[in-house]
This record gives sequence, C-alpha cells and structure tokens, in this order.
Amino acid sequence: MQYKFSPSSLSLLKDCPRCFWLHFNKSIKHPETFFPSLPSGMDKILKEHFDRFMKRGELPPELQKLNGEVKLFDDEELLKVWRSNFKGIPWTDKKGNLFHGAIDNLFKKGKKLIVLDYKTRGFPLKEDTHEHYQDQMDIHNFLLRKNGYETEDYTSLLFYHPYNVEESLK
Repeated sequence: MQYKFSPSSLSLLKDCPRCFWLHFNKSIKHPETFFPSLPSGMDKILKEHFDRFMKRGELPPELQKLNGEVKLFDDEELLKVWRSNFKGIPWTDKKGNLFHGAIDNLFKKGKKLIVLDYKTRGFPLKEDTHEHYQDQMDIHNFLLRKNGYETEDYTSLLFYHPYNVEESLK
C-alpha cells in the first residue's frame, strides 16, 4: 500500500502515533480542530504582497535589511505549484509513498534556496514559538533537496501579528 504524507500528517505521527496508524491503516481520521479563517485569509494577502515585490525584483519593506543578501524566488509558475496544498513540493520514495509539502515562499541566496514561511498570530511571540515549526521547515528543506535543489541549512520564519489599527489618512 502506498501512502501520501505531508508535514501535518507527519506531525500527527509525532503527536499521536496511534492516531497516525488509525488514519493510514483504518481510514479513521483524527478529529479536526477549529481553524479560524483569519490566518488563511492573511496567508493569501501576504502571498500577494510578496508577489508584487518579487515581480519588481525587490524585497518588501519589512525585509529591507536583507537587501543584497537574498532575493525572492522568481519562478512564478513553479511557486504556484509549490504553494498548492494538493501538489506542493513532491517526492516519492522507493516504496511509492508520496511526500509533499506546500510552502509560502523562498529566498534565493546565490544558487541555494531558503524556505520562507509566514505565520500570523493574534498575540506576540513567545521565546520558543519558532520551535513549533521546526519539523515543518525541515520537511520543506528535505523535499527541495530530494528534488535536486541546493538549500541552506536553515529556513526563515516571518511572524505577523497586529498590535493596532491605523486611522485612514483621507
């Protein structure tokens, strides 16, 4: 039997091995948790924001300090595929198991790629917040390497959280 794995299904293995086994062997799904629509809506807005700068060959203002060090990945069609939750970056092992993961974006640093993931939150970061995303980021790096791309040994997380609403300047 062949399986399809994603970062979230592999997270399930880590969090609840029994749930993972039931999901893949008995088709008994782990109960879905409530997922607020705000993060998915923000994800779309952030991708559009970054795409505008990518088309101009620039970094967005929040990343200007990296100017000259990295560029945004500029293959729009490939990025569209790799962002898709249904396709993502695929790799099939020798047993025919499919691994895939959808990314938000990539930096280019010379010939190497750096995974860039956006996270939106309703509150400021805690000291260990980034650790909750390590497996996801490692899997994305692994998939890029399995597809023949060179990557840096690190990835980038960019967190957005609101702290106020500015008044219109009309």
